[in-house]
Amino acid sequence: MINLLFVCHGNICRSPMAEFVMKHLIHTHHLEAHYHVESAGTSSEELGNPVYPPVKKLLSQKGIDCSGKTARQLSAADYAAFDVIIGLDSANMRNMMRCFGGDPEDKCTLLLDYTDHPGDVADPWYTRDFNATWTDVYAGCEGLLAHLEATESW
Repeated sequence: MINLLFVCHGNICRSPMAEFVMKHLIHTHHLEAHYHVESAGTSSEELGNPVYPPVKKLLSQKGIDCSGKTARQLSAADYAAFDVIIGLDSANMRNMMRCFGGDPEDKCTLLLDYTDHPGDVADPWYTRDFNATWTDVYAGCEGLLAHLEATESW
């Protein structure tokens, strides 16, 4: 089983969107036995809060349920617990490196590195463009799953 962790700043917008998009893709491809997916935030400011309502609404419109998800903070122990740790932007990556004391096992990557347009997933908390974030997150999750499936032999 491959344990995946998506990481953004507060764990109420981008990383839960990625978590639930990836769970949806995994379910669609009947791969639930091969993957475990979670998300976390580098900040403590949203701890315990649910998925941000516009994100929850957008996911629901796409047929994806994120009920019960509450924000949690990234911890140093997550480095050992997860096989692939995916940041949503370069600031998240810097904070992840601080939390983990580096990335000696080369587990950390940016989500959009799995697309033809590497870079940061814009934070809809600031941009208010939840559809653009959805497009990037969906493409990144598709690319990540394709990469994982191409490199694993079940």
